[in-house]
Amino acid sequence: MPSSITPKLRFYYVYALESLKDKENYVGFTTDLKKRIEAHKNGLIFSTKHRRPIRLIYFEACLNKEDALRRERFLKSSEGRFYIKKRLREYYKFL
Repeated sequence: MPSSITPKLRFYYVYALESLKDKENYVGFTTDLKKRIEAHKNGLIFSTKHRRPIRLIYFEACLNKEDALRRERFLKSSEGRFYIKKRLREYYKFL
């Protein structure tokens, strides 16, 4: 099938950042992960501006916006924060 006929997939990203300053995590949502991470690193995002430097430690991609927003809400909950710590067990083991 020619690429001009194939619809372009749009991804919705849910991501977790770690503040290297206070070791706390931040969870967010975006349609352009690379651009959003750069904005965080450059201090353009109010929520993480004072917590820089930051590091991307986790992300998920969804094809449906509502699914991604639901996942973001979960990851921001106490159960979701526990999930990230458990999911990244090896990462946290070496900090």
